[in-house]
Amino acid sequence: MNWPRPTCLAVLLLVLLYVPARAQKVFDFNERCKQAYHEIVQLKLNSGQQLLNAEKAQHPDNLIPYFLENYIDFFTLFFNEDPAEYQKRLPNREARLKLLSEGPEKSPFLLFTRSVIHFQWAAIRVKFGNNWDAGWEFRRSFLQVKNNQQSFPNFTPNLLYAGAMQVAAGTIPDGYKWLSNLLGINGSIKKGMSRIGAFLQGTDEWSVLFHEEAVFYYCYLKFYIENDRPGVFKFIEQQELDVVNHHLFAFLAANLNINNQQAEKAEQVIAGLNNNSGYLAMPVWDMEMGYAKMHHLDAGAALYLERFLATFKGKFYVKDVLQKLSWHYYLQGDEARAKTYRQKILQSGSTDTEADKQAQKEAMTDKWPNKLLLQARLLNDGGYYRQALALLHGKNTGYFSLTEEKLEFAYRAGRLYDDMGNDSLAIVFYKQAIDLGQRRKEHFAARAALQTGYIYEQKGDKQTAIEWFKRCINMKDHDFKNSLDQRAKAGLARCNSE
Repeated sequence: MNWPRPTCLAVLLLVLLYVPARAQKVFDFNERCKQAYHEIVQLKLNSGQQLLNAEKAQHPDNLIPYFLENYIDFFTLFFNEDPAEYQKRLPNREARLKLLSEGPEKSPFLLFTRSVIHFQWAAIRVKFGNNWDAGWEFRRSFLQVKNNQQSFPNFTPNLLYAGAMQVAAGTIPDGYKWLSNLLGINGSIKKGMSRIGAFLQGTDEWSVLFHEEAVFYYCYLKFYIENDRPGVFKFIEQQELDVVNHHLFAFLAANLNINNQQAEKAEQVIAGLNNNSGYLAMPVWDMEMGYAKMHHLDAGAALYLERFLATFKGKFYVKDVLQKLSWHYYLQGDEARAKTYRQKILQSGSTDTEADKQAQKEAMTDKWPNKLLLQARLLNDGGYYRQALALLHGKNTGYFSLTEEKLEFAYRAGRLYDDMGNDSLAIVFYKQAIDLGQRRKEHFAARAALQTGYIYEQKGDKQTAIEWFKRCINMKDHDFKNSLDQRAKAGLARCNSE
């Protein structure tokens, strides 16, 4: 029997009415999602996840919770480096990228969220030794945020990530230039920092939301790339960062203070932490505290460093920590333990960081550092300048018999006078170090050239600074080559206003 056409149409419409329509995915960064984000950035990951679970249950088509869950994976894997957790969480990456691609094309979050995920996984992959994959993740992130800027020029979070990647790309050392050329990434320190600075000064909804994250990136880049260490700590003070309850800010403050030769301040930050069980448990706190105490020749350093090794499942800085423990027992006169820890260096961790490479290199020899110079080094690195200088008082290069010890003494004396503000004496000793070591494997001559460049840069004599930065770069085949070249290249860029 043939139905009249109007009846067929009516039936079809009725059927369609009863077919549930597929809901449109959305990027709704509502108040609950904002609260979850703030919890996660403070490293209160459990409470953040609970808020995201509630949001997913109530609004299953909101994609922001899935984006924020990647922050949880990022912090967990980046700080703790647990291989089992990596394998468990790796599938989340592809699932999230696929899900986020279903978002509305007219939203700036469509490309932005995926760019951030690629950026975070680039850092994660570096931690797990997958440098090639990390490079491609970085490239995808770079291109996506670049395209997002073109499509949504007023979406301010683009400035944060585009700026951070632009700075990073602008300091890639010559040893990795092939990678930046292959990936098609061009960088600029000046433009990148300008973008991050503009974002930090923003008052729109997104600038306010992502401000804490921006502070973290800005401080690290200003510290290591711009070499403006006083500016970093002035900025931290102005921002009145909560380093008790905000564990990401606490890590920032402790880590930068240790690397700024302010071990006592780092120790105070770690000791003052809110140790509520709701925060991400991180063995790295023990490493940082161990370093801080080691720099004051404190016998209590071993407890923290050994506890770090017992609980940390990753590979970054494991060799370096073992080296510090071997030094600790060596200075204590316990040669058996010192040798045990030195032997463990060859069996543990990785050589992905310059510090770990150096520890591995030392462990492969039968030589031990000069005790006097080692003590002076540790005290100097901790900011205990006068104690270190007292150890070296009355000494000169002639006091030491080995060329490498003469070289290290010249650099140590130069660095101490440099840190104490006596530029003229610092330069005298730095030049001695360069004359003694510019053709040797030790890094002291190249570092002396770098530090001399810093002195002239701070004096405003940029042309002379450029000459010293170039001299650092031109020294070949020495320890810490890539990291020292990167710093010298950043110095050149600053002096050339690039």
